[in-house]
Amino acid sequence: MSINLFTYAVTIVVLQIAEQIIFAVLLLLALIILVTILSSSIRIIPEYQRAVKFRLGRVVGVVGPGLVFIIPIIDTIMRYDLRVEVVDVPAQRALTKDNVEVTIDAAIYLRVVDPLKTALTVRNHIPAVAIYAASTLRDVVGMVDLDTLLTHRDEIAKKIASIVDEHVTPWGVKVTAVAIKDIKLPDVLLRAMASQAEAERVRRAKITLASAEYEASKIYLEAAERYSQNPTAVQLRMIDALIEIAREHNLIIVTPPTLEYVALPLAVTKREKKE
Repeated sequence: MSINLFTYAVTIVVLQIAEQIIFAVLLLLALIILVTILSSSIRIIPEYQRAVKFRLGRVVGVVGPGLVFIIPIIDTIMRYDLRVEVVDVPAQRALTKDNVEVTIDAAIYLRVVDPLKTALTVRNHIPAVAIYAASTLRDVVGMVDLDTLLTHRDEIAKKIASIVDEHVTPWGVKVTAVAIKDIKLPDVLLRAMASQAEAERVRRAKITLASAEYEASKIYLEAAERYSQNPTAVQLRMIDALIEIAREHNLIIVTPPTLEYVALPLAVTKREKKE
């Protein structure tokens, strides 16, 4: 009898332990399910983002920043970054107004200003804006000649940005700027421009040299007039020239004790002028 009671007691204890284990397992499963549901129901939207919330396919509104609660399976959200994004426009080959083929590399700066419009009107706004910007770039380049394209790059970039911004405004996107990074010209044209630049430099050098010679001739003329009025100055200048020649060529120059023979032609010339 005592054995039966012991067995019954052991069975009761085992059953209680099993119930506790099962309860603990069920509680753990419940906690896991609850955490999973909460993790799928809570979204954290940063300050620089906004999210468009849909419930069963219908728009609920724009939510964020901070904690956002959604119903799993029923609710979905689409996130949009409100910061300025830089999009590289693929290199475009275009013809200018004067039929010169150029390759232009550009970038476009844009940002989402109305996430709701962006979610409802365009699927992928970044490639859509990039493709339209590339088309606009070719059109604008075709309306200007090469000189205008090279010298007024900023104005052309602003014009492209204005046209693209006007087109993408209904998408809830704002184009802040367009930057033309590089303009590649054909090799033949580059060589011609280099030759033209070299010829211009040669022309300026010749003009500068001619101007210098003209100024020097006026100075020489003034010096000659002064020397003609002062024979002593001519002698001093002659002595100075002889010293320079001797020093430069290591020569020994023998001169008469006076340099009156230098002043003699000047005196004859002055006499002829008086007559």
